[in-house]
Amino acid sequence: MADFVGSVAVFPYNKKSAEAEWVDPESALAVARHEFGEHGGVNMSIEASATFTVMEPEHLRQMFAGELGAGHDCFIYSRHFNPTVLNLSRQMAALEGTEAAYCTSSGMSAISSVLMQLCSSGEHVVASQTLYGGTHALLTHFFPRTCNINTTFVDMRDHEMVKEAIIEGKTKVLYWESMSNPTLTVANVPELCRIGHEKGVKVVVDNTFAPMVLSPARLGADVVVHSISKYISGGADIIAGAVCGPASLVNSMMDLHQGALMLLGPTMNAKVAFELSERIPHLGLRMKEHCRRALVYATRMKKLGIKVLYPGLEEHPQHELLKSMANQEYGYGGILCVDMETEEKANKLMNYLQNFTQFGLMAVSLGYHETLMSCSGSSTSSEMNAKEQELAGISPGMIRMSIGYSGTLEQRWHQFEKALVRMQEDGLFKRI
Repeated sequence: MADFVGSVAVFPYNKKSAEAEWVDPESALAVARHEFGEHGGVNMSIEASATFTVMEPEHLRQMFAGELGAGHDCFIYSRHFNPTVLNLSRQMAALEGTEAAYCTSSGMSAISSVLMQLCSSGEHVVASQTLYGGTHALLTHFFPRTCNINTTFVDMRDHEMVKEAIIEGKTKVLYWESMSNPTLTVANVPELCRIGHEKGVKVVVDNTFAPMVLSPARLGADVVVHSISKYISGGADIIAGAVCGPASLVNSMMDLHQGALMLLGPTMNAKVAFELSERIPHLGLRMKEHCRRALVYATRMKKLGIKVLYPGLEEHPQHELLKSMANQEYGYGGILCVDMETEEKANKLMNYLQNFTQFGLMAVSLGYHETLMSCSGSSTSSEMNAKEQELAGISPGMIRMSIGYSGTLEQRWHQFEKALVRMQEDGLFKRI
């Protein structure tokens, strides 16, 4: 395998002294390296080239041998490293407090690539039984068929169950979501990382639901993955992902002979990277408002007698755990779940909320400025069968709401209440 040491321009972060050196994500982004435009513009230029010129003939050989790379401002081909994508990657590393990062064409490409890099045929993953439906399908169906990589699904709240599922010498990855999709279960990141490391496995955490709110790498995770399509983009107009972790891992994933990112080709377009790099600076402001409104709505919904799941509520089983792990001032996440018990009631409420009161939109995904609503069991978790959904705690009537920030808070709440009045008139809801 070629040695790509120095290929990645790393973010200055020392994991061994993380607690002493840690600054909050917003501050970390502010000190990340800034690229100026080619002619001195305040915005960096977009490097749209697919291939790059070398100034000396021997440089091409050195670059393919791994002796010169992006860390030396030497580029070969944009499937390998692109300057604009690399700048976004530095921002992602700063956001998550990791040594390095690399951005991909989608969240699923980030997840599949890192798992394929860390696992070989015949090896094993232990994962949460509550995962995004696409990730669950990847681990349940695709990996066993194509790679001979099998997964044991466990309740991440049951630490003894996690320990028993890890097969020493065979299990290579312990995988979960920082806030589970859609049930908003919060895992004990430090304790699970301790368990994983004691057993000699790599810990990979999907932090898509909680950027800024949680920093899994600071809490012990080896790798953090993201669907940047969600909160980090914020515009529901971009598909993108990221792998954040040690420079050694990112370099190995870009290796010409064995690298999953290099050989599978989940390349991010430089124009997409530019768009995203312009949005990250105001991510902190957006997350704070998403989270503020989610807490207000969840509190008010609870008072009306609605069955609501939200980690910011004191009765949530992991409320105190989340408080102990979360970065201060960012809140408890921008997603809440309303359990209407049946799919029929869930659909009726969503119909009123979109088509009668304009509270939100019936659509999947999250992080948009408008509230997005979907019935998880029949949409984003539909890859799971009925038994798997039951084990994951997904009821047929669970509505996942990604709370937006457009309009005033009181305006939107009035729209929600109007929809409830219609539900009462239909005999489908009763206030307490």
